[in-house]
Amino acid sequence: MSFTPYDWNQAILQRSEYIEERLRDGSPVVGISLPEGVLLVSVHRTQRKIYEIYDRLIFGAIGNQSDIELMRNSAIDFAHREGFTRSPDDVTAQRLVGSILSPAIKKAFGDPFTAPFVFRGLFAEIGEQQSDDAFYALGYDGEYRNENRYSVVSGSYEADNNMIALLHDNIDLISDRVSAIKLGLETWGTGKLHARRRSTQVGREMEEDEEVEILSVDQILKEELAHGKLEVGLLERKTPRESKFRLLRSEELEPVLAEYR
Repeated sequence: MSFTPYDWNQAILQRSEYIEERLRDGSPVVGISLPEGVLLVSVHRTQRKIYEIYDRLIFGAIGNQSDIELMRNSAIDFAHREGFTRSPDDVTAQRLVGSILSPAIKKAFGDPFTAPFVFRGLFAEIGEQQSDDAFYALGYDGEYRNENRYSVVSGSYEADNNMIALLHDNIDLISDRVSAIKLGLETWGTGKLHARRRSTQVGREMEEDEEVEILSVDQILKEELAHGKLEVGLLERKTPRESKFRLLRSEELEPVLAEYR
């Protein structure tokens, strides 16, 4: 049985539609650079979403938990092997994403006879100065983008665009860690709102005169935080601790959460 270029294109289209359907309602991850370090912000109900990869690398993702774990473990294995055989300075997000993970994901996505990864990941690297911070958003097709001040991964590229626009308009208003977390959470809610509206459109055929409830980002956040847990990972630029990474404690998140009760 022959497999034509048309068949391949159709298979790729169907794989994209399948993956995007699985990702659409997932919990986004938002990354923000600030003077004291790099933040990743998300909300989860069961599994953790934000992890340390190496001394200066942090990771969060959306997708199938098994695929997320595979990517996380592959990243950790590569980082520690690279740091041991070469040097810790050679362990960079650009090398990890561009040379290791992206080719593997792209190969799986382009092979119609192999199961693709239902996965989108955000890798962040802290630099000596804030201007050196880097974010790499890696897609299910192996393509990735590099950003410096902020980045996101969500259930769709349309939601990404809405979230990035919000960050772009407000990033200069950040004054401290609390304001950064607030912006990150609002950005997360923007991504979830887009997914909620998209699910409503897909789930039913709309009559021309049918009214649709228009939720706000605040309503989405109150609803989601009532059932989920805010998770914020921080890579601290200057810390006496051996590890730069830590998850923020409940009391550190309280000033943000209090607004949504």
